[in-house]
Amino acid sequence: MLGVEALVPLAHAWEQQLIPVKTGQLELTSELCDRLALGLDRIRALVRQATEGTSTDFDIATAIADLEQPHSQTQRTIAAPPEDHPSETGLTPASPSPCVSPHTPDRPHPDASPTPYINQGEVTPVQTDLVEEMTRQALGRSNHQDGNYHIDTIRVATSHLDALMTQAGELTVAKSRIAHRMMEVEAIAAQCERLNRGAFGNRFAWDALRNLKLSKEEENVFQKIQAYHQTLEQHLEELTAEVERLQLAISEDTARLETVAANLEEGIQTLRLLPLSTIFNLYPRMVRDLARSQEKQINFIIEGEDTLADKRVLEEMKDPLMHIIRNAIDHGIESPEERQRQGKSPEATLILRGYQSANSIAIEVSDDGRGLDLKKIEQTAIKHNICRAEELASMTPAQIQSLIFMPGFSTRSFVTEVSGRGVGLDVVRANVERLKGNITINSERGRGCTMHIELGSMLSTTHVLLTEINHTPYAVPVEYVRSTTTIEPSDIFLMENRETILVDNLPISLAHLSDLLQLPNAVTLDDHKYLSCIILSVDGESLAIVVDRLIDQQDALLKPQSQLLQRVRNVSGATILGTGEICMVLHPPDLVESIRGTVKAASFAPAAPSDIKQRILLAEDSIATRTQEKRILEAAGYEVVPAVDGLDAFNKLRGEPFDAIVSDVQMPNLDGLQLTARIRQNSRYAELPIILVTSLVTDEDRRRGADAGANAYITKSSFNQDVLIETLRRLI
Repeated sequence: MLGVEALVPLAHAWEQQLIPVKTGQLELTSELCDRLALGLDRIRALVRQATEGTSTDFDIATAIADLEQPHSQTQRTIAAPPEDHPSETGLTPASPSPCVSPHTPDRPHPDASPTPYINQGEVTPVQTDLVEEMTRQALGRSNHQDGNYHIDTIRVATSHLDALMTQAGELTVAKSRIAHRMMEVEAIAAQCERLNRGAFGNRFAWDALRNLKLSKEEENVFQKIQAYHQTLEQHLEELTAEVERLQLAISEDTARLETVAANLEEGIQTLRLLPLSTIFNLYPRMVRDLARSQEKQINFIIEGEDTLADKRVLEEMKDPLMHIIRNAIDHGIESPEERQRQGKSPEATLILRGYQSANSIAIEVSDDGRGLDLKKIEQTAIKHNICRAEELASMTPAQIQSLIFMPGFSTRSFVTEVSGRGVGLDVVRANVERLKGNITINSERGRGCTMHIELGSMLSTTHVLLTEINHTPYAVPVEYVRSTTTIEPSDIFLMENRETILVDNLPISLAHLSDLLQLPNAVTLDDHKYLSCIILSVDGESLAIVVDRLIDQQDALLKPQSQLLQRVRNVSGATILGTGEICMVLHPPDLVESIRGTVKAASFAPAAPSDIKQRILLAEDSIATRTQEKRILEAAGYEVVPAVDGLDAFNKLRGEPFDAIVSDVQMPNLDGLQLTARIRQNSRYAELPIILVTSLVTDEDRRRGADAGANAYITKSSFNQDVLIETLRRLI
């Protein structure tokens, strides 16, 4: 129909492979899955060719032949079902077993009339009905008995839903402001009531004055004042009645507005909900390919894929989950041989689980691999100046484990496309925090690791606890608030030179919010004053902060910061209170980091620009590849000296200083591995970074590169210039 004719026979041949599996005639094996995966890749290539004009490196006949190649001996054919039990699909295959008998479909005759479904046999009624139903769904129509089509569904851009969600949040804020106005009306009603009581009490004074002997002139004045007082009483009664009616009307309108706003917000949220399978189904292929490339056996289990989550959650969590799963496979799961030596099953288990709790969405990734090595984490933290040794000594195991989320952190000394670049888990935490969630780690050495992500279900608004510092309100998201309490100054004691209090018989560090925000401290400690205290809980770690006053709880629409203030420490955004005041919403994870003193942003700041370019020695025998890599490196600001092979590179290295070497492996005269080994034999070049860029992709090839002394190993099949530049900046 669209003129992409090459796609039709390939897609049909792909579909035909699953028919005998569906009917029970053939067993689904790893070899068949490999051919189906290859077929999908080629279908995607044809789609890109039709939409982007790219070229393909295969022809249709070859692609179909690869799909329909004879089954290996390991693929077991199941006995065909009796003829009196028709196939579930209702489709009539063109050949008895298209998977067993390879064939190439004939091209349809150009004069033949087009059909909605091209088959090597006849078009069955089931296929025709399927196409018609798909057409109706695409057009958003339902077919009624009268033959007329009625539009009962429409497509709406997600940006429109996002805008509606924002307006629903604004409505929540407006509801809070109206509730504040309701309090003002109640204050006016109370004032009217006090005036009425005062007027009623003055009636006895008027009666006493009436019994006094007054002159005629005084009597006239008294009557005028009494008439005015009676009129004032009447007006006051009318005003009180009006205020009471207004109070009742506002109360009814507020209740109605709350119901409508809640229903509207819930309805819009429902429109934005999608099952977690939307992103969960992206990972089995990645796990399969990555496990195969690393020669590991993994049983990948997905649970809770029907759990509904906001569209934005799916968008923001797609890449973080990919990083977590890749790290679990590369860092956590051992090789089959190592697992057997440890008494484990050679096949590892990797579980991706999603479920919904009372007010949040939870996603877990767990494996039964080697777990986190605390000693190696500590060594890496000291090496990269993330923590000092004395700070690590005072940390709990959970705090040490959380260091893997710091930017630039990696326990791998050998860099590949999968790991070692220090990129990934810091992105995970940033995305989770952006979704108002938190991530925790539960790991046991030798038993495995579980990463638990908890995300708020309300993304447009957040429930906050309002506090006050120096008569200025500040908001704290309640999902981080464990409890609130009051303490006496005598409850505070020093522990490791930090103010500490006991909460549930456990010591918790104490800090003044004014100190964390670098504000003047208005609270004076004396033995007769109680202090308001908030107990925060972030990633399993607790912190007590002292504030001047606790005000209230309310729903708030979080306003993002401007581009000029994209990331302000301790602050996640701002909101507008019902009083019209602007209130900063605090970021509790930053508050915890501030009191712990382990955030060293300067350690990860980019280096200051320099006029002296770093020099790279590029060894590559292919002219085309050498030219491409040279352009990439020069565009990144490096000075590049090319070498035609390993021997040429070694000679140039002895005559000139270089900051790093980028080399191919397969080269004449002296290959990349021999070049690396020869360089490492000289103590002068012991710390010189060496990056191997090669087409050799097996784990054995990577091991040989590491044994030779290379610092990084990047394969050309998945070459990405960002990976190369990022690796260079990390190693130099």
